[in-house]
Amino acid sequence: QDKEKLEIRKLNDPPSAETVGDMIKYARNVIEEFRRAKHYKYILYHLFIGFLDFFIPPGELLEICELSLDKMGAVFEDSNVYMLHMMYQAMGVCLYMQDWEGALRYGQKIIRPYSKHYPSYSLNVASMWLKLGRLYVALENRTAGVKALKRAIAIMEVAHGKDHPYISEIKKELEDH
Repeated sequence: QDKEKLEIRKLNDPPSAETVGDMIKYARNVIEEFRRAKHYKYILYHLFIGFLDFFIPPGELLEICELSLDKMGAVFEDSNVYMLHMMYQAMGVCLYMQDWEGALRYGQKIIRPYSKHYPSYSLNVASMWLKLGRLYVALENRTAGVKALKRAIAIMEVAHGKDHPYISEIKKELEDH
């Protein structure tokens, strides 16, 4: 599946191998820098016992994600693993900032490629359906929320077994809404 995971945008004038290679290097670097920024924030937070909120403000982290997505998107398809990784990071920042609509937009872009790249009963896919379901419910789209939560449950029942506490929790969540 490497070809699918590293899919290049279909353009009238396809990018050269050198351009693709340069973009892969860029993607790896920006992902590593993003990880470092998050890790550094975590260390600072614990050293100063919570007096620092974010070394890099969340809005700036989101801007880093969006700028890199724009740059990578000139060469990579949205289903490319580098694009997906950055979209996932952007979704996480949106969740942190309680920007539910933004998080939902990223989650909706992520779910189809995740479902294609990961095995049928992948917990990564189940986790994304769970996040989407909760976002839909929070944004008062109960129908879409229930559908997404049921998809998460179906995967988790195979992966964890039908009696797993996570599944009971989600089913209770469905009953409560």
